[in-house]
Amino acid sequence: MEFSNLHSWDLTPQEAIALQQELAGQVVLNHHLSKPIRTISGVDVSYKIHGHIFHAAIVVLDYGTMEVLETVSASAEVSFPYVPGLLSFRELPVLLQAFKKLATAPDVILADAQGFAHPRRLGLASHLGLWLDLPTIGCAKSRLCGAHEEPGLEKGCWMPLLDGGEEIGRVVRTRARVKPLYVSPGHKVGFDAAMEIALHCSRGYRLPEPTRQAHLLSNKVRSEHNALSAKCE
Repeated sequence: MEFSNLHSWDLTPQEAIALQQELAGQVVLNHHLSKPIRTISGVDVSYKIHGHIFHAAIVVLDYGTMEVLETVSASAEVSFPYVPGLLSFRELPVLLQAFKKLATAPDVILADAQGFAHPRRLGLASHLGLWLDLPTIGCAKSRLCGAHEEPGLEKGCWMPLLDGGEEIGRVVRTRARVKPLYVSPGHKVGFDAAMEIALHCSRGYRLPEPTRQAHLLSNKVRSEHNALSAKCE
């Protein structure tokens, strides 16, 4: 798929923070999607702790059946330092390389990351949505900011994630009696739709099927890369 360059990646952490603050004003939180969902993709990035080679995976699924339709991956060396709140500046460049390999753009993207639930309201899912001009949703396993009460134990129970009284996401139980996920709109999606889509894609696991499949693929790509590197040593 094709997309336009949004900005340069040659930035210092201070410049990245300033760019986040600027881009946050471009994020759109729609109450309704502009068209029916036929395909949905999950994205994930895997890497060794303290490693510099990142492995991105994208899995496109049929929205109704959750059948896998297409998979792509990419690997690249990352030099941007780890700074809390700036994850997208480490992971997005390699993810965008993978998106260039996709045959067709998905209707919605789920990311194993934050969306609007970010101190500057521009998590990786929102940042990715601006780059691709597509609806995106953040489905994170942990909280980056905000506070919440514990949702009920059954699948579908949820509580608002609040930051200074503002709703920035939802804490959603995607599987009964397991830890909830932090679901927030990324771009071109509203709070209700983001939660409904995440729950629709949750098929017996804590992770929605698109991000679960992307996680499996990114780990496979990383393992294969590590095995090949070991042979070459």
